[in-house]
Amino acid sequence: MKPDPVLVVIDMQAKLMPHIDKGAAVLRRCLALVKAADMLDIPIIVTEQNPRGLGGSVDGLIGECGERHRLIEKHTFDATLCPDFVAALPSKDTVLFVAGCEAHVCVLLTVNGLLKLGYTVELIADAVGSRAPENKAIALARAQREGALPTTTETAIFAWLRSCRHPRFRDALALIK
Repeated sequence: MKPDPVLVVIDMQAKLMPHIDKGAAVLRRCLALVKAADMLDIPIIVTEQNPRGLGGSVDGLIGECGERHRLIEKHTFDATLCPDFVAALPSKDTVLFVAGCEAHVCVLLTVNGLLKLGYTVELIADAVGSRAPENKAIALARAQREGALPTTTETAIFAWLRSCRHPRFRDALALIK
């Protein structure tokens, strides 16, 4: 049996989000993913790109850092070039679900880095954003060509639940309605 999945949220930072195309929707989906992961005891790795310049993560994104939540400050666009990020990664048989910003820079480069490290990556297409929609579209197409599996917020959460008989099904359903 495969280990539980891990949610990786890339650079959902306060100073960046107002500039993201449909940023409110991207943020809403990322928050739903984080809340669902918390409720289902799924580990979360959150990155912040140069937080001194871009500010910290948006309010409500990061819970209490500890065993299930890891916050990684980075200065590389590909998070896999950051030793702290690589050290936080689970075993390679874990499926990594990736969301965040910007799709065509830090998200794409990190996804490609994770694929090169041998991970299975599900890229949550409706929970990634860029300033320009064409940049997001190109990034999603390229990530898929490189081997990332496209998915959506709702699909990811239902995959984590596995069944409508899960005791937290109704709570998780409320996050995506």
